[in-house]
Amino acid sequence: MGYKLLLLFEKFLMLLPHTARKAFFTFLAYIGYIASKKYRNIARQNLNFVFDNSMSDEEIKSITKYSFKNLLHNFLYLMEMRNLPKESIQKKITLVNREAVDRVHAQGRAVIYVTSHYCTWELGAVGLSIEVESIAAVYKKLKNSIYEQWLLEARASFGNTNLEKSNVVKPLIKLIKQGKASGILIDTNINEKEGVMVNFMGKPVRQTATPAYLARKFDAAIIPVYIRTDDEEHYTIILEDEIKVNKSDDEKQDILEATQAQADWLSSIIKKEPKFWFWIHRRFKNDHPEIYRD
Repeated sequence: MGYKLLLLFEKFLMLLPHTARKAFFTFLAYIGYIASKKYRNIARQNLNFVFDNSMSDEEIKSITKYSFKNLLHNFLYLMEMRNLPKESIQKKITLVNREAVDRVHAQGRAVIYVTSHYCTWELGAVGLSIEVESIAAVYKKLKNSIYEQWLLEARASFGNTNLEKSNVVKPLIKLIKQGKASGILIDTNINEKEGVMVNFMGKPVRQTATPAYLARKFDAAIIPVYIRTDDEEHYTIILEDEIKVNKSDDEKQDILEATQAQADWLSSIIKKEPKFWFWIHRRFKNDHPEIYRD
């Protein structure tokens, strides 16, 4: 019954013009910001930690509000991806540096896209499927099964597939051997067994080593990708050049260096435009739990 009600609500919203839907989700973001002291605090704690308490209260407030809006605009585009034709989505996106992927494909190699919870990341993933190639995106299982079903169906609207994070390495290896692409978020909180320690935005944190491990062992290419916007209507998907992985006698060092290169890339884009990153999640809770205690 819950899923049917969600679909009914979706159907109603899709009868409205895009501007009305966008206004509705923007309003929900404002309500979320006002109502959720917990997540406002998480954003403040993250920003103070990363920027060493150098941001003013007004800067923190502005970025936190935008984080809520980013989140709800992701919901907006998930809904539209479920219901609109490819051409409608395609009109919203511009792709930069397609050549980075073409060079890899010309070598007969598979791509591992590394990305982040940055801007409208859901639109970015489907944009890759439309403009470049379908990807198998790694995700963490959600507690809410109704929402998870809706979310995964939306993500698969234009050819992408979903891989649940548990025991995901073997399916990723199979994809690489088939020459198919995968997508991995590198900005999630992970435990000690899942990653290596890197410098991320000036702080020591663990980051997944899976992309570097797979690229090194199976000759796949790590391509960083992100999405941004100037007007919240037209979006640019930016593909970076391949992050090379050394293959020396020291496997651990090779993997660490390539993982650090990914962290350096992500740090640079977040520090350049911090409002686009998803500050309202506890990215540092395993490595720096003390920042969330107040």
